Amino acid sequence: MSAKPFGFRAFNDFNVFNGFKDPTKSHTSAELTFCNVKMSYNIGFSQKRISPVCSISLNLLFLNAIYENLHSDTKLNLNTIIKMNRKLFAIAFAATMLIGAMPAKAQWKPVGDKIKTPWVEKVDPSQPWKEYPRPQMKRSLWLNLNGMWDYAITNKGASAPANYDGKILVPYPIESSLSGVGKRITAANELWYRCKFTVPKEWKKNNVKINFGAVDWKTDVYVNGKRVGGHTGGYAPFAFDITDALVKGENELTVKVFDPTTEGFQAVGKQKSDPEGIWYTPASGIWQTVWLEPVQPAHIDNINITPDFDTSRFLVDVKTAGCNPAAKIKVTVKDGGKVVAEQTGAASGTVSIKIPGAKAWSPDAPNLYDVEVALMNKGNKVADRIESYAAMRKISAGTDKSGHRRMFLNNKPLFQMGPLDQGYWPDGLYTAPTYEAMIYDVDVTKRLGFNMIRKHMKVEPALWYAYCDKVGIVVWQDMPSGNIHDEYRWDMTHWYSGEEKTRSAESEDCFREEWKDIIDNFRFFPSIIVWTPFNEGWGQFKTVEISDYTKQLDPTRLVNSASGGNHFRNAGDILDLHKYPAPEMYLTDPARVEVMGEFGGLGLPLAGHLWQEDKNWGYQQFKNAKEVTDRYVEIAKGLLELVKQGAAAGVYTQTTDVEIEINGLLTYDRKVMKVEEERVAAANRELCHSLDNE
Repeated sequence: MSAKPFGFRAFNDFNVFNGFKDPTKSHTSAELTFCNVKMSYNIGFSQKRISPVCSISLNLLFLNAIYENLHSDTKLNLNTIIKMNRKLFAIAFAATMLIGAMPAKAQWKPVGDKIKTPWVEKVDPSQPWKEYPRPQMKRSLWLNLNGMWDYAITNKGASAPANYDGKILVPYPIESSLSGVGKRITAANELWYRCKFTVPKEWKKNNVKINFGAVDWKTDVYVNGKRVGGHTGGYAPFAFDITDALVKGENELTVKVFDPTTEGFQAVGKQKSDPEGIWYTPASGIWQTVWLEPVQPAHIDNINITPDFDTSRFLVDVKTAGCNPAAKIKVTVKDGGKVVAEQTGAASGTVSIKIPGAKAWSPDAPNLYDVEVALMNKGNKVADRIESYAAMRKISAGTDKSGHRRMFLNNKPLFQMGPLDQGYWPDGLYTAPTYEAMIYDVDVTKRLGFNMIRKHMKVEPALWYAYCDKVGIVVWQDMPSGNIHDEYRWDMTHWYSGEEKTRSAESEDCFREEWKDIIDNFRFFPSIIVWTPFNEGWGQFKTVEISDYTKQLDPTRLVNSASGGNHFRNAGDILDLHKYPAPEMYLTDPARVEVMGEFGGLGLPLAGHLWQEDKNWGYQQFKNAKEVTDRYVEIAKGLLELVKQGAAAGVYTQTTDVEIEINGLLTYDRKVMKVEEERVAAANRELCHSLDNE
């Protein structure tokens, strides 16, 4: 939320507040000095718009001005003081930008000796990740709480710490370099966070919600010592109404996190308590933006927009809270700023809105519509308003002219080619250093001629999916695996006939709840077209049942039941095979779409860009970019031949190096492209358009 500008309005607001209703009335120097002290506190220090140092300095300057006026004929009134002090406030505000930033910089720096991305230098500890974090339901008023917080690591079950261990930069995981801490926690620990905040006075008639983008894993939230809610799951957002816990002035927020990583059964993806091989450094605690926002007692709680491509309609599902029976929802759809459709419906329910001359969304033409949703109470008074967007697209499975099962986008077969993208960063682990860093990976993917990304074993912030929507990338979304690191059977080359993994009832329930939480929160994004509950047998259980469960949660998308095995004939829409380095169709299923869900792994270690100096690995190793590119083009030609046999998609491993894996198209620090870009892009584009005539 931007600060109110200094000037007459701010002065005048304060004058009214203090009873100075007539700015032309003369006052004594003592009255005016008191006014100035209160004003500088109200406008500046109390609302964190200027620093205490600048507040004091401002008053010294003011006192000097008063003293000079005592020895002149100048009539002292507030209009005079306003004119006299605009420059003083400008000076003070400029100074606070310098002075106020100094403490944050002084108490934060990246830790450790691992490689860093170029965006480290652009991390602002006073305001990291300043972007509004929920693009699917955007409000104009909000307060970003990211920045320097207190942290403490305690024994599990201990009471809230009286003293904290130091400072941590939120929203970077505690194990990361960018957190400024770089410490590990275990199942024997709990991680505590603390920060102070003041609710803007403009929000006094509203309820206040606190929002978390993601916290890994089990979270309890307290405001002024009162528990306001809890959440379990490391990948989905959550929010609580904290109105009843607030006090006037400064409030204290405390967050307790328990994350056993691979010592537990929850979803962890590629995290491992003791990282090795393809298992990476854990990313515990708060790892996405924390923010406050005001809402009316009657407000929009959630929306989901589903396109009905065949009828050119958007189905806008709206959930509201605190509404009276007469409340209505008004949906307005715009294209390039021009209103193309409007529709009114019940306050909670689904609004169906016809889009005349609807423009389809695709990787080649990522057309998006702006959507505004207003909640109107009795008398058509707007109680709440949010901004959103939508895309007219359809994903389905069908048979092409050649008799092969394909994935259809907008009723046309589309060969999908993309990288396996794990979304790890050497400096931020789960959290990209900046928004610019995060979208860089997507931009590179697009530039290399891909039209798809398999988001592997991780769920990204909402802003990542919104960017894929914007630039035209389709996404296969994995469920991050859990209950991995014990014995399991994996058969990738045959139809599975053995016993499935046995998970405890608590572990099974945890999987279902976390998967549902992810799907419910991310089904909004049109770029997501495939849900993948299991990968390579990791924690895989009751495959047919979970595939059906996934389809029930979201019948509008395809289900890839088991990427790389264990394979069941009657599970999901897709048969997904893995083969390194070159793809091979070693199983077929005429009833399902057949894809190469992983292949590649062409390794190129580059000195100065490695997580560790030696013992790095790829499925094949090469000496330079030309050798890697030659092999990539060769493999792409082989995949092109498999398209004729029914292959409907390919996933190359992988976007970037990750820790000791050096099979990325980019180095882990994103500083070097390890392939010849144009040749790779040409090969990928040929694959992406290989079904255009089917």
